[in-house]
Amino acid sequence: MALLPLIDDDVARALDDLPTHVNELGYDPWGFSPSYARVGYTLAKRFVHSYFRPDVDGIRNVPAGRVLLIANHSGQIPLDGVVIAVTCLLEAHPPRLVRPMVERWFPRVPFVNEVISRGGATLGAPINCRNLLNDEQAILVFPEGVKGSGKVWSQRYKLQGFGRGFMRLALQTNTPIVPIGVVGGEESLISLHNWKGMAKLLGMPYLPIPALLPVLGPLAFLPLPVKFFLRFGEPMTFEGRHDDDDAGIDAKVQKVTAAIDGLIADGRRARTSLF
Repeated sequence: MALLPLIDDDVARALDDLPTHVNELGYDPWGFSPSYARVGYTLAKRFVHSYFRPDVDGIRNVPAGRVLLIANHSGQIPLDGVVIAVTCLLEAHPPRLVRPMVERWFPRVPFVNEVISRGGATLGAPINCRNLLNDEQAILVFPEGVKGSGKVWSQRYKLQGFGRGFMRLALQTNTPIVPIGVVGGEESLISLHNWKGMAKLLGMPYLPIPALLPVLGPLAFLPLPVKFFLRFGEPMTFEGRHDDDDAGIDAKVQKVTAAIDGLIADGRRARTSLF
């Protein structure tokens, strides 16, 4: 209750409009807590969304009901997911609570598992995603995984190999796919090298060496206030068997990859400066 006056009014209204189903303790079946989300999304709006000031186009393409939001990944820290989630909550009509699928590594970090689940994220297991889609939720997937978020500067805006899981789920659950191109994350925290040996010792998926490390020391790991550009493409629907052979699924995945490549190009053309 002490935090109530600090909650952003737009966040509170959007969350109140959501058709969430919580138990007597205030949680949904996947651990989401509307009361916690009011605080989390308020902080995300004020300190992440406002920091990157996203230029958004095509948000009208996010439909009501089940949908898979498929985006490119970058920036070493998954702040692109936070920006997409806040945008969908505050700018989509109706407001959409995005349920990001997170890598298995993140829930192992102390306290992170509870924080991300209370805010709407969940472990990126097929069963979780399928159940959420059957509940008419909006799922955010980065099919590049850590290969995308951990890209070094020489790989910027070059999509890494997409997994097939999201496409099999889309076919199995008859779910439309909205492709998203994110521009800005690559420049927010520029990594010149992935120190794989040390990452392995620390149990991390990668360890970036920022470009400004020699000059700024530990401060080099703070993202720069780069302006983000989000481009939401038109919904894509696919037909076929979800258990089709890999070649058949890959052909469909390639269409989504091409759409995201085009949206990234649109965002880069719209950008006149990094900041």
